[in-house]
Amino acid sequence: MTTAQFASLEGKTALVTGASRGIGKAIAEELARAGASVVVSYRAGADEAAALADGIGARAVQADVSDAESARALVEEAGDLDVLVNNAGVTRDGLLVRMSDEDWRTVIDTNLASCFYTCRAAVRGMMKKRSGSIVNISSIVGLHGNWGQTNYAASKAGIIGFTKALARELGSRNVRANVVVPGYVKSRLTDVLPDDATAAMLENTPLGRLGDPEDVAGAVRFLSSEDAAFVTGAVLLVDGGLGM
Repeated sequence: MTTAQFASLEGKTALVTGASRGIGKAIAEELARAGASVVVSYRAGADEAAALADGIGARAVQADVSDAESARALVEEAGDLDVLVNNAGVTRDGLLVRMSDEDWRTVIDTNLASCFYTCRAAVRGMMKKRSGSIVNISSIVGLHGNWGQTNYAASKAGIIGFTKALARELGSRNVRANVVVPGYVKSRLTDVLPDDATAAMLENTPLGRLGDPEDVAGAVRFLSSEDAAFVTGAVLLVDGGLGM
């Protein structure tokens, strides 16, 4: 007797933005492991994206998803999408009283507007075939805020509201939209934090460790698959209990 693979994405096409490194890279690898044909999108890091694509049998496509036309062209290049994962993001930290207009706009456009642009381009095809899954990556900062990150917190909180509204719009066409909210995950950003800052994070995390990118990728795989066929508008925290 053959047992079907849990959270299989066999025969599906998936686009992952911001996929050249970190969480995006882990997501691309996990979706490919699930059987999906993956399109790896990146703005910078061409060599890293190419190496990833070569390693998982994916396609790498350069795009600036903070630009509406570039995001539209990316979705068109990706083809007939079954899964869209919006992971692209940046930080430009600083106190509000010192934050420049450019730092505000860059974070909002890259983290939040990009979701609007890619989703708008992708949903017509998904609605037409009455099938599809969108997973948008937010952050624990979008739920609780963080010192020096008003722009980042606003963008990540906006993703949650955007996705809930989108889930209501698309539900009648059997297209799902969900949010994954990572806590503090091992990355280039957390690697440079002072020891006392890392200790404070761990003290407030019941599981007592930083997350791995693979922890987030597993959640995205589940929500992307038909095993989550009755899940939409959900906000799934992958944070070791930090957000309780």
